[in-house]
Amino acid sequence: MKPDIHPDYHPVVFQDRSTGDAFLTRSTVTSERTVAWSDGRTYPLVVVDISSYSHPFWTGTRRILDTAGQVEKFHRRYGQRGGARY
Repeated sequence: MKPDIHPDYHPVVFQDRSTGDAFLTRSTVTSERTVAWSDGRTYPLVVVDISSYSHPFWTGTRRILDTAGQVEKFHRRYGQRGGARY
């Protein structure tokens, strides 16, 4: 790699705003806030709105949309009105 053209890549703690869970990883993002981690060191803290701790896909709380059921409900409510008109 060429020197002096890449951003500083360092350890950073990301914390989920809604659950409070945090994880340590490496990133180029910077922050004025810091947090003391379990290893005794202090790292920059970045608070994020959504992480794997709160995202519906990863927590298993995602909604499954039943589009076939919605179409059937529409046909029951309004019926089959004539045929297709082209």
